[in-house]
Amino acid sequence: MGRTRKGRDISGWLVVDKPAGLTSTAVVNKIRWAFEAKKAGHAGTLDPDATGILPIALGEATKTIPFITDALKSYEFTIRLGQATTTDDAEGAVIATSDRRPTDDEIIAALPAFVGDITQIPPQFSAVKVEGERAYDIARSGETMDLAARELFVESLSLTARPDPDHAAFNFVCGKGGYVRSIARDLGEMLGCHAHVTALRRLWVGDFDLEMAVTMDQVEALARTPDIDSLLHPVALGLADLPELRATDIGAARLKNGNPGQVLPGPVEYGDLAWASFNGQPVAVGRFRSGELHPDRVFNL
Repeated sequence: MGRTRKGRDISGWLVVDKPAGLTSTAVVNKIRWAFEAKKAGHAGTLDPDATGILPIALGEATKTIPFITDALKSYEFTIRLGQATTTDDAEGAVIATSDRRPTDDEIIAALPAFVGDITQIPPQFSAVKVEGERAYDIARSGETMDLAARELFVESLSLTARPDPDHAAFNFVCGKGGYVRSIARDLGEMLGCHAHVTALRRLWVGDFDLEMAVTMDQVEALARTPDIDSLLHPVALGLADLPELRATDIGAARLKNGNPGQVLPGPVEYGDLAWASFNGQPVAVGRFRSGELHPDRVFNL
């Protein structure tokens, strides 16, 4: 007999401004404890030293995580020119140096190569799996891996500041699976000077931004009190990029049981992915076909 998970049946999204020094998993665990929630997960890992937007789903909101993970994300980051490190950030050991310092114009001229549909090789210290093991575990043992290049869509990459000859700051908007550390590493190689990330902050993920975010101090101040629920955003926020269709009474009942259900006409075409609502709550996500939604996932709200 399976073990019953303890905790509250609470659902919604919490937008955390993650501090430096915590892993994304550690933040999720703290949030789950604070809300006494049965289930929690995050949409898009941030490195421990990175700060900024970390969307955390509780309960039924975890079913919408894939739609947030696939959304565009915006970052601001600073790189140190003239040094390559083992981790492609300031945590690693310096493994190569250069006296060359590119001009602003040289940096700007190199950026278009990193925009559009590109490929990038993940850092050696990353969560990519290699024959069942995490790359960072293998890298910690001193082994160097030939990691496969991955496709990435980059909407924009722009130089925003040049604090001094050794540093440059950027704004970066990309799709799923992007590594800012790889951008810094590869830009440094293209410029012939080496580079690594010294500061990284995520500004937004899809419809989640800093204006919606709470700090860990705010969460801890309300932890395990009735007032903490006021920090949550609706489950439907995780479906903002999908068209909404309203289910009929009978359609909602069928959808809740995992069956195709009737929905009212809306801004979709045959085969489109959409979500159905009933009385303001999400009921299911699925494909629209001939007046019905065929559910892939159902919400118990």
